[in-house]
Amino acid sequence: MKGILHKMNVDLKDQVQYSLIWNGGLAMNDFIGKEIRLEYDGKIVCQNCSKQTKKSFGEGFCYPCFISAPQAAECIIRPELCRAHLGEGRDVEWEKKHHNQPHVVYLAASDRVKVGVTRSTNVPSRWIDQGAMEAIRIAETPNRYEAGRLEVELKAMFTDKTNWQRMLKNEFDDDIDLEEEKWSLHEQLPSDLTEYFSENDEIISINYPVLEYPTKVKSMSFDKTPLVEGKLMGIKGQYLLFDEGRVLNIRKHTGYEIEIS
Repeated sequence: MKGILHKMNVDLKDQVQYSLIWNGGLAMNDFIGKEIRLEYDGKIVCQNCSKQTKKSFGEGFCYPCFISAPQAAECIIRPELCRAHLGEGRDVEWEKKHHNQPHVVYLAASDRVKVGVTRSTNVPSRWIDQGAMEAIRIAETPNRYEAGRLEVELKAMFTDKTNWQRMLKNEFDDDIDLEEEKWSLHEQLPSDLTEYFSENDEIISINYPVLEYPTKVKSMSFDKTPLVEGKLMGIKGQYLLFDEGRVLNIRKHTGYEIEIS
């Protein structure tokens, strides 16, 4: 089956279910434990304008869209820079629609405790994409900017990055108490931010479909290795885990046309 790659759709069941939306859906979990072949044909399609591009920028954009599309704006990575609440941005209407809506600030345990921001509608898929084992809501804000302000304060206490190698090896501190970590923050925040603090203390646990985690990881890229094949040992975050510790980041290859068999 051939198609253009986008990040895998996820469904939080007893075990995360992964799929590619090709011709009605391709269930990736069905390949686990089996030999799988992915072949890149050299074609990359921009996820914004759908034009063919020789190189992908920022996970699936051609260069003109990378520097102009609101989906690639700096506030996607640094929400405290968002200006949609002021009626400003690369595409004001798009940014109002996507950024002037409820956002969640959260703690997630992947390789360690990290802080992050996402739209409320992206819970829990954002946590799954990051390979978190557990996650909890810290706060719920009316827009992206306020969530970003809160995240900036919390980054003084927690990282906002995931060590992807440790995450893929399933190395994390299982003694972490996310609820305790959450409420220890409350007294340390400025009063104008504590109003957004969430009373929802539910901890979401996430179980990934992995037969065996690697002890060492070797990242693969279609740019260097157009043909990737081997036994699929599992899926975590947006990574396919192959035998011999080889891993492939599907999201990184957004827009690449590949054939799966």
